[in-house]
Amino acid sequence: MRDEHVDFQQIYEEYRPRLEQVEQILKERARSNQAELTSAGEQLLEAGGKRIRPLFALICGTVGENVSDDVAKIAAALEMTHMATLVHDDVIDQAALRRGRPTVRSAFGNLAAMYTGDYLFARAIQLLAEVDNQEVHRAMANGIVKMCQGEIEQIQDFYNWSQGFKTYFRRIQRKTALLIALSCGLGALVGGGRNEEVHALRRFGYYTGMAFQVIDDVLDFTGSAEVVGKPVGGDLRQGNITLPALLALRNPGLAKRLQELVHPAMSAREATEAIDLIVGSGALGEAKRVADWYIAKALLALQAVSRVSVRQQLTTLTLFLADRTF
Repeated sequence: MRDEHVDFQQIYEEYRPRLEQVEQILKERARSNQAELTSAGEQLLEAGGKRIRPLFALICGTVGENVSDDVAKIAAALEMTHMATLVHDDVIDQAALRRGRPTVRSAFGNLAAMYTGDYLFARAIQLLAEVDNQEVHRAMANGIVKMCQGEIEQIQDFYNWSQGFKTYFRRIQRKTALLIALSCGLGALVGGGRNEEVHALRRFGYYTGMAFQVIDDVLDFTGSAEVVGKPVGGDLRQGNITLPALLALRNPGLAKRLQELVHPAMSAREATEAIDLIVGSGALGEAKRVADWYIAKALLALQAVSRVSVRQQLTTLTLFLADRTF
C-alpha cells in the first residue's frame, strides 16, 4: 500500500534551499586557477540537469534524527562524479550536444574535455575527504572503480549483437544504478539512519537506478531531439546496443536485418531503418515493463524505512522518474 500522495513540486520546493546549497558547492569546487578548466566547468553547470542524485541523497539524509551538513557535501560530490562521467561519455560518443547545449568537447576539444572530467573527479574526491567517515570513502572508491569498468565494457560492446541480457544489466548497474544507490545509501548513512535502513535505501537506489536507465534507453527511441537534447536513436547510431534493441533481436524476422543495418560504417538511412524496426517490434513496451518491475522492487524496499516522510517523498520521486518523457 502506498503512503498518502505527495506532489513532486512540493518535494522540490521543500528541498530547494538545500539543493541551492549543493549548487553553490558545485560552483565553488568546479572553479580552477586555470581559465579553460573554469570555463568548461561553468558551461557544464549552466547546462543544468535533473540533480536527481543530490535530491535522493538529501531526502535519504533525513532518515535519522539529525540532518548533517555533510549530506550536502556528499550530494555535491556524487553530482560532480556524475558530471565527470558525462564529460568523458561525450568524448567517447563524439557528442556535439547534451541537454540541447554544446558539450564540453565540442566547445573546447577532446583533450580539454578529458582533463575537465579528470579534474571534476579529483575535486569530488577532495570534497569527500572533508567528510569524516571511512565507510563513505570506501564506498565511493569502490563505486568509481566499478563505474570505470562499466564504461570500458560499454566501449568493448559497441556494435556487439552477441552480448546477452546479463551483460547489458551488469553494464547499466555499474554505469547508472551504482551512483544512485550510493546517493541513497550514503545520504542515509551520514544522516544517521539505522543499519537496516541504510541497506534498504541502498537497495531502493539500486532498483530505482536500474529502472532509470532502462527508461532512458526507451526514451532514446521515443523522445524528441528537442526535449531529450540529443538525436533520436543516438545510442544505436553510436553502436550502443541497449535493452530495446536486444529485445527486438529475439524476433527471428528482425534479427538478421538488424545485424546487417547496425555496423560501424552504417549510414543515416540504415540507422533510421533499424530504429523503425525496433520501435515497431513491441520491444519498447517490453522494456518499459522491465522498468516497472524494478520500480516495484524499489518501492518494496522502502517498507523497511520507518520515517513516513522519507517513504512518501521517495515514492513520489520514483514514480515521477518512471513516468517522465525526458
